[in-house]
Amino acid sequence: MSNKSLLGLFLFISLISCKSEYKFVLNAPNKIQSNKILEISISEKEGKPIKSVQFSIDNQKITSEGTSVSININDYRLGKHEVTALVFYEDKTKKVTKPVYFMADTSPEIYTYKIINTYPHDKEAYTQGLEYKDGFLYESTGRKGTSYIRKVELETGKALQQKDLDAAYFGEGITIFNNKIYQLTWQSGIGIVYDLESFEKEKEFKYTKSREGWGLTNNGEQLIKSDGTERIWFLNPETLIEESYIEAYTNKQKVEKLNELEYINGKIYANIWQKNSILIVNPTTGKVEGVANLNGLKEEILKEQNLTDSDEVLNGIAFDKENNRMFVTGKHWSKLYEIELIKK
Repeated sequence: MSNKSLLGLFLFISLISCKSEYKFVLNAPNKIQSNKILEISISEKEGKPIKSVQFSIDNQKITSEGTSVSININDYRLGKHEVTALVFYEDKTKKVTKPVYFMADTSPEIYTYKIINTYPHDKEAYTQGLEYKDGFLYESTGRKGTSYIRKVELETGKALQQKDLDAAYFGEGITIFNNKIYQLTWQSGIGIVYDLESFEKEKEFKYTKSREGWGLTNNGEQLIKSDGTERIWFLNPETLIEESYIEAYTNKQKVEKLNELEYINGKIYANIWQKNSILIVNPTTGKVEGVANLNGLKEEILKEQNLTDSDEVLNGIAFDKENNRMFVTGKHWSKLYEIELIKK
């Protein structure tokens, strides 16, 4: 066979291959508010026939007919989701995916605050976690070599009991659950469980899915953990495995650097690192329902002491459930405040 014939045969095969190649497009918005209907469709760039399509969100199949589907996403958690179309054509299948971000349906309510009481706070304490139980505050601090958990007298700020962390660990958030103190470490990948009365260490647990430990609270059934991103994890109380998560989103964007957490009246309250504010987060969807601006507390502290803006910020939320009291403080702040949040 001549070179011309070989070349012709090659071109013919190439043309047939190009004609038979399908190029699918998954049509979906990049982001959508959760009160909208999500419209998804699949198409082929040159209009080639499609036999059928199976749509799914995060590997959960969506019932549909034809090459498009409309989905009510109101019950989904907010944040990043993977939309998939499994396309059946000729005698083949192809999977096409696209990330879609579900946003809150409304903007957050804005809160201000009122100071109810002011208490002394150890300004040497690099506060990472704060908890209230039976008339006392429990506090954890950070930085290697100066991390500890401590029981504190509310009215005086006096430390009544203290357990130092190994100098290799950078302490983070705490919560009290079933008469145990649970404490996180920052980048060591472990948490620590203590006896509430003696402060004796009982065991350690590893983070199974997140990389870091930041804030910690509980809802009476699960531990709730932040890791410095927009994610809030829910841990099994027995195995301490991170079983599920939500992502904190407003109607416009995700909110990262979630730090100290407190569970208050069915909502998650969260500090944001390097911000003097508190978010109110829906624990089911991740919707940021409220934002409290507490910059005025920083101004109060600055009347008495100097602060490093990027570091010595608001951090620490505790809640007295029986008396409906909220306490807040900051890293190296000399005061602890009992405050009431007021919706603007």
